[in-house]
Amino acid sequence: MGERGTSTTRRELARFLLALGLTSPRAFAQAMDRPERLYDVPPFGDVTLLFSTDLHAQLRPHHFMEPPNLLAPKPLEGRPGYLAGEAMLRYYGIRRGSLEAYVFSSVDFAALAQRFGPMGGGAHIGTLIRRQRAAAGERRTLVLDGGDNWTNSGISLLTKGQVMVDWMNRVGFDHMVFHWEYTLGRPRVEELVKELKAQVVSFNIVDDLFGDPIYEPYRIHEIGGYSLAIIGSTFPYVKVSHPEEFSEGLSFGVREKELQRYVDELRGKGVDAIVLLSHNGVPLDSAIAERVSGIDLILTGHTHDYTPRPARFGNTWLVAGGAAGKAVVRVDLKLRKGGIQEIRQTVLPVASNLIQPDADLVEFVEGAYAPHKAYLDEVLGTAETLIYKRDSTYSTFDELSGRAIQAFYPEVEVAFSPGTRWGTAILPGQPITMDRLLAYTAFTYPEVYVFKLKGERLLAVLEDVAANAFNPDPFYQQGGDMSRVYGLAYDLAVNAPTGQRIRNVAIRGRRLDPNREYVVAAYGGRLQRSGTILEKYTPRPIYDIMAEYIRQLKTVSVPPRPSMRVLDHRYVLPG
Repeated sequence: MGERGTSTTRRELARFLLALGLTSPRAFAQAMDRPERLYDVPPFGDVTLLFSTDLHAQLRPHHFMEPPNLLAPKPLEGRPGYLAGEAMLRYYGIRRGSLEAYVFSSVDFAALAQRFGPMGGGAHIGTLIRRQRAAAGERRTLVLDGGDNWTNSGISLLTKGQVMVDWMNRVGFDHMVFHWEYTLGRPRVEELVKELKAQVVSFNIVDDLFGDPIYEPYRIHEIGGYSLAIIGSTFPYVKVSHPEEFSEGLSFGVREKELQRYVDELRGKGVDAIVLLSHNGVPLDSAIAERVSGIDLILTGHTHDYTPRPARFGNTWLVAGGAAGKAVVRVDLKLRKGGIQEIRQTVLPVASNLIQPDADLVEFVEGAYAPHKAYLDEVLGTAETLIYKRDSTYSTFDELSGRAIQAFYPEVEVAFSPGTRWGTAILPGQPITMDRLLAYTAFTYPEVYVFKLKGERLLAVLEDVAANAFNPDPFYQQGGDMSRVYGLAYDLAVNAPTGQRIRNVAIRGRRLDPNREYVVAAYGGRLQRSGTILEKYTPRPIYDIMAEYIRQLKTVSVPPRPSMRVLDHRYVLPG
């Protein structure tokens, strides 16, 4: 325990270990002396993969609540990728109130967060990866990042992603793929790639003009007498999810036939096992597993799901790595000529109370924040209720942003915020700092625009988003949850035909008039292009507007009260 072995820390650790079920005197005593034993994984097989994804540049330990709801169209109900809350616990046999329940589910989140403490953080994640690699064997281990690593925190925004590349270089990653990284802009991404020691692999980032791959599509590793190929797949809808100028000159796409061609090429070279390092998300990658033959394992990110044990689709294993730095997934493979003989997966929670981080990583993280502490650590107010982001259709954070926008622009009738999956969670009684606010709002295009939008177009926008989010064919889902709305109420029928999912729309208590122009505000997207910009309002970053609003409130209370109803699913509110 070193310098942290104070009586207070030991009492906290005692409560933590008791909550884990370590009640036998011998196990308890051993864990008290060496809590790292909880991370002992017996050696197995020929290759170890350490997988981290969707960190979204959160370099400090924090709380992150899993979604209370993952609304699924009927063909996808009950599958990995659509398991939330109690359903997640039942499907994987996870004990309520356990550390695993805290990591994988929203059930009892606020109470478990108080019990287990914050998760993740760059120093703790990096230390865990280093120790797991050393224990498994340096030469037989690959460290893989599934994308959404470099952006969406205050420290990343202030350093234009530099801090994340420096962190990855210190930890020792081998490969990565991209998605939100491109919101730094293509020139900045290419600058950072030159400094990155890890190799970017991606078969589906191609030059717009000639169609040539920008990065190597795959890399073959010789390990333990076997050959293992890592194919990279960047998020296919970068140009749909973000303003296209960020990735000018590039094309993406699922490119199913090209992926099959690369798999066949590798098989022709006699490669024993093929791993797809992907940022497609569980629904799309489960469909790819059933349609592209010859992939042995998919490591998937983007949708922020966990698979506590490997899923099987067709002849392909699938492992999802979660998000927010809450866990590192270790996958041990016993290979055979031509494939995987056996797979063992261990989800290693990054419990900051149990991992003594390496001194150099602590120094690195503290040094990165030092020039920005006055700004990032400003206390804006205090949360009286749970503030969270992740859900299919609604969150208290988005309601708070809508309130702030409407207070700043009283003329606004409807406020939109994007259905992004990243953020943090702020517990009742916790301070709301600028750093925590930026965990939700650190866009490189954060401006709030005020514009006029006709009612019929507003309805069409909601229908388009619902068609994307709830399409029963994952190949037609293009990322993100439902856009959030403040000032507007509606009913949602997830399984209705396209164009008929959004019903009974009302704005400020009055039925939507398709011919009327409404004053709308939005940030984090391109909705303003669909309307007429009101030039009298100068666009301001959402985080500035919200910071000013929270400073005025001082105490923030946002009980979860969705203005939408789900007609064909049970909808759960946290707590």
